[in-house]
Order: sequence, then structure tokens, then C-alpha cells
Amino acid sequence: MSKRILILNGSPRLKGNTAMLCDAFTEGAASAGHIVTRFDLQKLDIRGCLGCVKGGKDPASPCVQKDGMTSIYPAYRDADLIVLASPMYYWGFSGQLKTAFDRLFAVAECNPGYANPRKECALIMAAEGNSPDNWKPVLDYYRALLDFLQWKDRGQVLAGGVFDAGAIAGQPVLQEARRFGASL
Repeated sequence: MSKRILILNGSPRLKGNTAMLCDAFTEGAASAGHIVTRFDLQKLDIRGCLGCVKGGKDPASPCVQKDGMTSIYPAYRDADLIVLASPMYYWGFSGQLKTAFDRLFAVAECNPGYANPRKECALIMAAEGNSPDNWKPVLDYYRALLDFLQWKDRGQVLAGGVFDAGAIAGQPVLQEARRFGASL
């Protein structure tokens, strides 16, 4: 069955390692008949959450701030699976991804009790380090986030040892990302 997949690419490098992982994942997902929508968050003007709790009045445009998020909200609502794609920055997501994800709370504000929509989720991440200790903080956060949202984890593609832009070219992890996209 075809899925609607939303990729939130939090990398500031539009041709970097995370972008290449997203490309490979998309190739695999498209080959399996899935519909993939990708937002390169660096290209969008997305401001941080104001914490105003005044959103949710208009489901078509749930946040009081009108910026780059207005193009993401419809794709987010329609998506079956959300792919969080980011380079690892200080053992966490990039600021671009965190800022956009925080703003998704406006969609929850449309629902009684601020109920978040139920989704499946996957993580794609590139990092300089490649030890289990390196991945632990971000994976702990990712799992806690999904537990709180009651989202189903579909898996992760973690590419370590790729600091310089383009260092991932030719690496087996790109094929892993393709296979992962095709397997959903």
C-alpha cells in the first residue's frame, strides 16, 4: 500500500551528506510506489515557536505566525510517515529541524487536549562520530519524542564518519537508505 511520506530535511548543506541520504531514501521509497514530499528547511523562512498557545483556530493555517511553515502544514497533516533528517549537531537535531518540529504543535492545538496526529516516523542522520556513545543522546531523544507523541518508529539510517560535505558519496550507507525507503 502506498504511503505519503514527508521528509523534513534539517541540514543547512543543501548538497551535503544528509541531503544525499534523503535522495537515496527517496529513490527507494518512490521505487516502491510511495509519494514523497521533501522540505529542505534551510530554504524556508521558519521562525521559532512563540509559545503563545494561540494557534489551532484555522486547521488550514494553524499557527499565528505566517512563514515557511504554511507550506509544511498540509503535507504534515496528510503524511502517513514523517522522516526526520538531520546532521548531528552537539548530539541532537539541527536547529532548523528542531525549530520546524516545535512549530508542528500548532497542528496539535487544533485538537481537543492538544492531541498530536498519529504518525509513523523514521530518522535519517549523518554525523562525524560513529560510536554507540556518539549516537546514544540523539537516539534517546528520538525514542522519547516518539513515545510521547505515540508515533511508531519505522527505523533509522545512521551514517557516521561523514563530516565533510559529500564524504558519504560511494558509502554503503546510501544503499542502506535506498533499501530502507523501498522497504516501507
